[in-house]
Amino acid sequence: MPDVTLLLKGGTVIEPGDGREVRRFAADVAVSGDRIAAVAPSLPTDGVRRVVDVPGKLVTPGLIDLHTHVYWGGTSLGVDPDALSAASGVTTHVDAGSSGPGNFAGFRRHLIERAQARILPFLNISFAGIFAFSRRVMVGESIDLRLLNVEEAVSVAKEHSDLVLGIKVRLGLVAGEGQGIAPLHLALQAAEALGGRMMVHTDMAPPSRREVLPLLRRGDILTHAFRPFPNGPTVDPGVTGRVLPDLWEARERGVVIDIGHGMGSFSFESAEASLAQGFLPDVISSDVHSLCINGPAYDLPTTMSKLLSLGMPLERVIAAATAAPAHAIGRSDLGTLRPGGPADVTVLDDRTGAFQYMDVTGRTMTGRRRLVPVLTVIGGQILEPARV
Repeated sequence: MPDVTLLLKGGTVIEPGDGREVRRFAADVAVSGDRIAAVAPSLPTDGVRRVVDVPGKLVTPGLIDLHTHVYWGGTSLGVDPDALSAASGVTTHVDAGSSGPGNFAGFRRHLIERAQARILPFLNISFAGIFAFSRRVMVGESIDLRLLNVEEAVSVAKEHSDLVLGIKVRLGLVAGEGQGIAPLHLALQAAEALGGRMMVHTDMAPPSRREVLPLLRRGDILTHAFRPFPNGPTVDPGVTGRVLPDLWEARERGVVIDIGHGMGSFSFESAEASLAQGFLPDVISSDVHSLCINGPAYDLPTTMSKLLSLGMPLERVIAAATAAPAHAIGRSDLGTLRPGGPADVTVLDDRTGAFQYMDVTGRTMTGRRRLVPVLTVIGGQILEPARV
C-alpha cells in the first residue's frame, strides 16, 4: 500500500457503487495524497501521518449536491462554497446556472479556480445568469427573451467545455413571467447544439409540468420534482394524489428526477404522496442559496434527513447524494470510495431522536433520524470549519 497520509478508522462504510447495489460494511478508509488508497477492515496505523477515529459513524463517498448556487460575491443568491462544504460534508457543488454567458469567465477565474471544494457548473441560457434574486428584488432571468441567446450560450459552453456540464433554464411565473414554454425551446436548441444535457427548473405555471415533461430527453434533469401542488408531482393535492403519469414516463425514458429543495420547491405533502406510490427521487439536492441557507433548506444533509425521516431507506438516501448525481453529470470517478479514485470522503453521524423539520409551505414534522456531518475530506485534505 502506498504512503498513507490519512486513515479514517473504525467507521461503517456505505459504498453505493453504481447506485444499484449499495454495500454497507465495517472498514477503514486509507488515503494517499489526493487518492483513495484502500478500503478494508483493520488497516495498519504504522507510518500513517494522520489517523482519525470514526467509530459509530457512517463513512461515505464525498457528498455531491446536484443543485447549489455558489457564485458567492458574483451573484446575490450565491453562498460561500468552502464554508458550506466544511459545515455540510459536501465535496462537490454542482452550480445550477448562477452565471450565464456574460459572466461565466468571472465565475471561473474568481471562484471556481480558487475554491477548495470542487465546483461543476451548469451554464444559464440567460446571458446575465440569475442576476436579480433577493428578498426585495426578484426579476426572473427568463422574462426577457432577448437575454436567451442560443449562439452566445453555445459559444461560451464550448470555450469552457472542460467545466460546463450543460444548460440550465428556469421556467414559470417567477423565472419567466409571460414567456411560458419559450425559454425551454431556446435552452433545448443550445443543449442539442452542444450534444449535452439540460437542467430544467419549473416554478408556478405557466408552463405546466404536462407541457414541460414531453420535451425532456434522456439525461436531462428535472429539478424541483417534489414541489408543492400545483406543478408538483401529483395530479391533485393530498397524500392520496396520484403521481403524474408523465413523470413515470419521463423516468422510464431516462430523465433524472431531482429534489432541489430551495426556498419554494419541496413539500412534505408531495414527498409523502410520491414515496407512498414508490416514486422515489433519483437525486437528492438542496438548491441551497442565500435565501434558504438559514431555512428551510439549510444544506444537503438536512434535505437528506427529511427524505430519510419520511421513510426513504438510508442506503438509497446516500446513493441519491453520491453515486446518482455523479452518474447524472457523467462523472463516474466521483460518488464512490473506489481505490485509485479522488479522496473525497464524508463522515456522517446517523442520530436518532426527535428532530423538527419544515418544508417550504411552513408545514413542520417531527423526524426520528438526522444525518449530521462531522468530517469533510476533499482531495485528501480535511476541510476545517471557519473559526469565528
